[in-house]
Amino acid sequence: MKSKLTVLSLALMCPAVMFSQQMTQTTSAPIETTSMDTMPSYNSWSISFGGGVPLMQNADLRSIQSGNKLVGYSAYFSIDKALSHTFGLKLQYDRGETRQGYFNTKDAAPVNAAANLQVAGRTQYDAISLLGDINLSNLLRRVDRNSDYRWAIHGYAGAGVLAYRAYQKDEFGQRMMTEKKPFKFNSLFGQAGAGLKYKISNRMDIEGRLMYVVSGDEEFDGGGDQYSAVNRISSHTSDNFFNATLGLTVNLGKNTNHVMWVDPLKDIYKNMSELEAKVDNIQLCKSGDGDNDGVCDDWDRQLDTPAGARVDGAGVALDVDMDGVIDLNDKCVTVPGPVENNGCPTNNNGMVSVGETQLDGIEFDLNSDRILPNSNPILNSAIGYINSSNGSYTVVGATDARGTEAYNQNLSERRANNVKQYLINNGVQSSRIDIQGNGKNDLKYPECDPASKCPEWKNKANRRVYFKAK
Repeated sequence: MKSKLTVLSLALMCPAVMFSQQMTQTTSAPIETTSMDTMPSYNSWSISFGGGVPLMQNADLRSIQSGNKLVGYSAYFSIDKALSHTFGLKLQYDRGETRQGYFNTKDAAPVNAAANLQVAGRTQYDAISLLGDINLSNLLRRVDRNSDYRWAIHGYAGAGVLAYRAYQKDEFGQRMMTEKKPFKFNSLFGQAGAGLKYKISNRMDIEGRLMYVVSGDEEFDGGGDQYSAVNRISSHTSDNFFNATLGLTVNLGKNTNHVMWVDPLKDIYKNMSELEAKVDNIQLCKSGDGDNDGVCDDWDRQLDTPAGARVDGAGVALDVDMDGVIDLNDKCVTVPGPVENNGCPTNNNGMVSVGETQLDGIEFDLNSDRILPNSNPILNSAIGYINSSNGSYTVVGATDARGTEAYNQNLSERRANNVKQYLINNGVQSSRIDIQGNGKNDLKYPECDPASKCPEWKNKANRRVYFKAK
């Protein structure tokens, strides 16, 4: 039965990489911008034409058979449109003639050729097809290569309509066996292959192609209808052939380069390099930065920030506990206190001595006596202070208001003892330190009894260890 082949055309589209870079800065020298309006333009239209040799190999009658090498001819012409750096379309017209069989139709047939099925065939064909064109070289190029290139590999695939006249010759003469008119449903065909292009100039390329043409018809080789003896030589369901061609492509348009010969990122990288060179010369602060705090004077709300002080985005020195003493000068950064006591709190007897606050801030998790790692800097500071003095000290532990009095008394003693052991293990004489557990009777925030009356940060502050001079 005559086979009918419907070939779907390949439609693969890889959009071009297109970028827009814009930069706006207030500087002493303006920076040029790169946008889509300034991106280079490329040619996208071209025409291609060429010729070659078709070889019928997947058929009952073949071009290379029984020692014979029968050569036909082919030619093509196409109008090409590049849709991106990597994909385009071709509307192509093909014309040619294949030669196949046991001898050339120009030669005399051997005796009893028909009886031995040793016949010759030739097929004249015309075809129109729409091909997808994938620029594999641009698709797979390294993005960090900025140099031009002159070789490119392309892949092609598509479908169209095929018209042909197939002839057969034996000792009785030559006659037309099959004729197919174009633009019929059963005249569909497909072809796919690859090409290697060389860029001769910006206007012209030379290309070698190898295409595989699927005729979709078992009568294409001239063997006769589907019931003929010739078409039963083998089990082929359609007659297909290779078509090797050499051709030229002429690029059309007023621009210098064709889009298929340009790396999509080349100009982007070039413009980025130029911008980076300009950025290196930017004067970041037009008005200067008088106090060297990293905030330009135009936006700085505190123009005389002390050297070394941390600042916010407006150039104001940080004061975490908002007690009026900036962190640079605050001896108790997280606890508010008066200016005259260096930002540390006071008690009922007046100012709190440095010895009483040296360990303030050693806090613990709920129901735990493990010293948290973030307490190590405070403990190390206390070690230095104790070793530089001549006095003795009491390490005092306290808890929050949760739990029973007995439980909290024991927990506070364990916390104080752990701190004592840390100090001893790191060089403090044990004879200079003793411990005291105050349980929940030594709240830093007395209003947090019961604990449910206060936020968790206040309860955590109540779970602490400090030390005082004896």
